[in-house]
Amino acid sequence: MQAGPRILITGAAGMIGRKLTAALAADGLGGRPVAALHLVDVVRPEPPESFAGEVAATVADLSDEGVAEALLSGRPDIVFHLAAIVSGEAEADFDKGYRINLDGTRALFEAARRQGGDYRPRIVFSSSIAVFGTPFPEVIPDDYVLSPRTSYGVQKAAGELLLSDYSRRGFIDGVALRLPTVCIRPGRPNLAASGFFSGILREPLNGQRAVLPVSPDVRHWFASPRSAVGFLLHAATLPAERLDKRRCLTMPGFSATVAEQIEALGRVAGADAVALIDHVPDPDIARIVDSWPRAFETPRAVALGFRAETDMDEIVQVYIEDELEGARRS
Repeated sequence: MQAGPRILITGAAGMIGRKLTAALAADGLGGRPVAALHLVDVVRPEPPESFAGEVAATVADLSDEGVAEALLSGRPDIVFHLAAIVSGEAEADFDKGYRINLDGTRALFEAARRQGGDYRPRIVFSSSIAVFGTPFPEVIPDDYVLSPRTSYGVQKAAGELLLSDYSRRGFIDGVALRLPTVCIRPGRPNLAASGFFSGILREPLNGQRAVLPVSPDVRHWFASPRSAVGFLLHAATLPAERLDKRRCLTMPGFSATVAEQIEALGRVAGADAVALIDHVPDPDIARIVDSWPRAFETPRAVALGFRAETDMDEIVQVYIEDELEGARRS
């Protein structure tokens, strides 16, 4: 029997990284158990429990000199490149954003190229819908031009272009996934400008107060953490010939307003949960979010087999099942 894949995950200590690691350890990839997992982040990732294959956890910054070469020296078959700083932090710290989000990505691709020979790893790069910016149509088609209006969006768009070129030249076998805003993110709030989209649902479902910094009529594009992990797993085994040389894909999801989020919360958890949301306008957050797209057509991704939720009630239910053991906390 052919040995299972050897997998490297950058950004493995993050929320999506942890969930992806758990899925790979439990279910394997493409019908085969994973032979080895190498988990990397700037804080120590937790190795999965009950994993029969090899596992290593490394604390490292991908943008530091020599780190990418060391990580690729073991020639992993598949690399999930999730390492990044989030939108709000990238906007606040220009130098850090470019060092982590762009320089680290280029270092990874270049390390794969320098391995030489017939080595051509499948690299799944987590991009973002922030690569699109105003002005744009109400619904953005698959072939719409990249026009980011934030430093984070520019860094992700540049990563997409590098991935496409390194793939064209035969150095890597890359796929970039423009992830929707992932909602409902479990755990504590992060520095992402989009974090409130999760917070206004997560905190009330846990009996805590939440802050809404934008108008209820703000509209955005969503998918759950469960779907995000599913996107990554599917991309890892997608045959290159099916991509037709277009390596960057906008992932499916659904469009909803903040008001529709709150309505879904009310249907599940009642008026008491909705009353836990405090509207405290934040002009900086509103400015960033206003530059983001609101809805997409994603026929390419759907035709290739990517799937996501279709409404906010489904998103809320996924959070309750995956994070609250099926029951809302009072």
